[in-house]
Amino acid sequence: MSDIVIVFHSGYGHTAKVAEAVAATSGAQLLAIDAEGNLPDGGWEALAAAKLIVFGSPTYMGSVSWQFKKFADASSKAWFGQGWKDKLFAGFTNSASMNGDKHSTLHYFMTLAMQHSGLWVGTGMMPSNNKAATRDSINYVASSAGLMTSTPSDASTDEMVPGDIATAKVFGERLKAAVAKFAG
Repeated sequence: MSDIVIVFHSGYGHTAKVAEAVAATSGAQLLAIDAEGNLPDGGWEALAAAKLIVFGSPTYMGSVSWQFKKFADASSKAWFGQGWKDKLFAGFTNSASMNGDKHSTLHYFMTLAMQHSGLWVGTGMMPSNNKAATRDSINYVASSAGLMTSTPSDASTDEMVPGDIATAKVFGERLKAAVAKFAG
């Protein structure tokens, strides 16, 4: 089992691609929530053993997918026993619009982490907000609270913005460093 577990739902594959990019540099185990909102066998045990849990969901209508919400509600068993207390947490989301109310999804993740008595890890990245910045710049979507990516609604996973995937990889490095520093 990995020290970092990414638990995520992906409706069309875009959020999965972001999860894979984060995992590529963090060494995280991927734990996909299925279309019915369930974890695979051994999922709860992997989360219990993790030092850092990363939440991932597309932003649909200003919040997480119903499949992720089903997982979150089921995590009340871990909450009741404070099984995730003092773990590190982080999160990411993707939506079709540049803003798309993604911050609401990240706030949902933070609230869930705080309910589990966890410690939140933000991106640790400065925004790319000067005239020289392009859509392929690191953290162009400019989030500090967690990773945000944007994919046009008619784009395939192969058409995702390279800068967002690169930002996801930088975020993964941040998470790996956070575990080494704070949970090692």
